[in-house]
Amino acid sequence: MQINLSRALHDVLRLPLEGLYERRLLRKLKPLPKPRHVGVILDGNRRWAAEQGGPASRGHRIGASRIAQLLTWCDEQEVEVVTLWLLSTENLSRNPSELIPLLRIIERTAEELAATGNWRINLVGASGELPESTTKALEAAVAKTAGIDALTVNMAVGYSGRRELVDAVTAYLSTASKNGKDLEDCIAEISAKDIEDHLYTKGQPDPDLLIRTSGEQRLSGFLLWQSAHSEFWFTDAYWPDFRKIDFLRALRDFGNRKRRFGG
Repeated sequence: MQINLSRALHDVLRLPLEGLYERRLLRKLKPLPKPRHVGVILDGNRRWAAEQGGPASRGHRIGASRIAQLLTWCDEQEVEVVTLWLLSTENLSRNPSELIPLLRIIERTAEELAATGNWRINLVGASGELPESTTKALEAAVAKTAGIDALTVNMAVGYSGRRELVDAVTAYLSTASKNGKDLEDCIAEISAKDIEDHLYTKGQPDPDLLIRTSGEQRLSGFLLWQSAHSEFWFTDAYWPDFRKIDFLRALRDFGNRKRRFGG
C-alpha cells in the first residue's frame, strides 16, 4: 500500500512539473531551426515489457500505441517527413511466437494510422520478404493515404540499410540496361545522385535528426546513406516511455547545434 501511495504521489507531482517544463521548451524552440525530416528507431519495447513482467507483445502493443502521439508532436513542429524503424530484416528471424504477434501489431498500426486521414503513409523496406498479409496491410495504408497532402510517414518494415543500398544499385543497373547502357557505361557514369534516385526514400529530404530510444548509441544500419549529415540524439528511455518533453528536448538540442556539413 505504501508503494502504491508513493507512486500516486509521484504522479501527482510529476505531471504539473512536466507541463511547466514542456511550455518552457516550446518557448525556447520558437526561434530555433526545425528538422524537416526526423528518423526514429523505436527501440526498447521488449526490455520495457520484461521489466514490467509481461510478454514482449505487450511492449510492442504499448509502443505502437505511442506512434500517433509522436506524429501529432511532429505535426505541431511542422516536420515534413518522419521515418519510423519498426522491424529490421534481422528481426524477421525471431521466434515465430514473438514475430507473428509483432507483425499483426504492425498491420493494425498501419491500418489505424491510415484511418485517421491525418498522414500520408509510405512503405520503406524489402516488402518481398514480409508475409503476404503484412505486405497487403501496408500497401493498403499507402494506397488509402496517397492523395493526402500532409506529413509523410515512412514505415520502415523489413528494413536494412545495407539491403537498401544493394536494391538501389540493382535498380540503377536494371534501369540503365533497359536504356541500352552496358556495364562499362554504368561504371563510368554512375554518380551519388543515381544512387539517391533509387533509394526507398527517393524524392524526400535526407533526415536532419535521428532519434534512438533505449540507451543504445548506434544506428544499426538505419538510413545509412541518408544519414551522412544527420544529427543524432540518443535517450535512455525505452520507446514506450518516450514523452513529449523528450521529443522537444531532441528538437532543442538539434536547433542549438551548428551544422557545417564539412564546410
